[in-house]
Amino acid sequence: MAESVTTAKGLAGVVVGSSRISDVGGETGTLVYRGFNVRELVPGTPYESIVHLLLFGDPPSEDPSRRISEALAAARTLPPALAEAADALPAGKPPLEAMRTLLSMMGDGTYGYPPTLEQGYELIARLPVLLTRYLRRSRGEDPIDSRPGLGQVANYLAMLHGTDPDPAHVRALTGYFDLLADHGMNPSTFALTIGISTQTDLISAATAALSVLKGPLHGGAPSLVVQMLDAVGTADRAETYVAEQLEHRRLLYGFGHRVYKVEDPRAVLLHQLARDVADPARVHLAEAVERCALEALHRARPGARIYTNVEYYSAVVLEAVGIPRDCMTPTFALARTAGWVAHALEQAADNRVIRPDVRYEGPGSGRTWPRPRGAGEP
Repeated sequence: MAESVTTAKGLAGVVVGSSRISDVGGETGTLVYRGFNVRELVPGTPYESIVHLLLFGDPPSEDPSRRISEALAAARTLPPALAEAADALPAGKPPLEAMRTLLSMMGDGTYGYPPTLEQGYELIARLPVLLTRYLRRSRGEDPIDSRPGLGQVANYLAMLHGTDPDPAHVRALTGYFDLLADHGMNPSTFALTIGISTQTDLISAATAALSVLKGPLHGGAPSLVVQMLDAVGTADRAETYVAEQLEHRRLLYGFGHRVYKVEDPRAVLLHQLARDVADPARVHLAEAVERCALEALHRARPGARIYTNVEYYSAVVLEAVGIPRDCMTPTFALARTAGWVAHALEQAADNRVIRPDVRYEGPGSGRTWPRPRGAGEP
């Protein structure tokens, strides 16, 4: 690699392509889907309409999008072979690990390149069905059928809990799904896009994307936020807890973002959703920890632009609507499938294999391989 080439650790500031899907304003605190600011969309926009916007570029003529609603409802029915394969997966695995295997099982050889809308509908619609089917079996419960009359979010809650979903829970989780549907070239979407650029199939690329979500630095932190709030216990312990964590150089989960150097708009909206749906005492605790954490972090790093990120109040919302802790990251993935499909279609429409370079800093080429001496040689 030429010495004049500048490296960027973590690809910071490197533009790898162009997109018309979403714009993340790290300096302006904005997130825009196809020209629409999410602050104008959440709360109140059905997830199906967000999917329609991301896939087609324009809002539907009615809410929720009839085209997307009908397509997802039809795609939720699992082929018998897929249902049998899913039921053969041993029960009791961590949900994210099981979900990755279940997603891979969808790749039955019929998903070729390029990806299609119909394949995208199947990915979005079937993944929550597979996940909830597995979770129910792991709990010793019989699988239940999806309900065509319910929207994507309500159906997920119904299949997860086996009961009619609380309308307030559906509204809050819909807001969460809307806000997590896409977010520019984030790590999981980048992994998917790299896969599509090699002309692999949608399911293989989505499996790569899902694997990336296991790390706590991208999508895996909400359950850790819940653990942190439990460890604090009460609002009056927030300051002490934060001080102890920083003293021992332990992480405070839910703060700081790679892109946003001002308030994350998703965090602001999720805070509002948390106030609408969560136990007031839990919200009060979260607010106390947030206040103490930001004050302490800014004292420790004067001038640092650290704000609450999307995963902090995501944790409070997900907990309030009954999402188990070990299902929080899988739920993130279910919301993000809309963006994954949109980016897969966009990449395939104007494809070039993504192949960055790396600066070599090892020894020069003048080394000589040591040859062992033959028998009898001095």
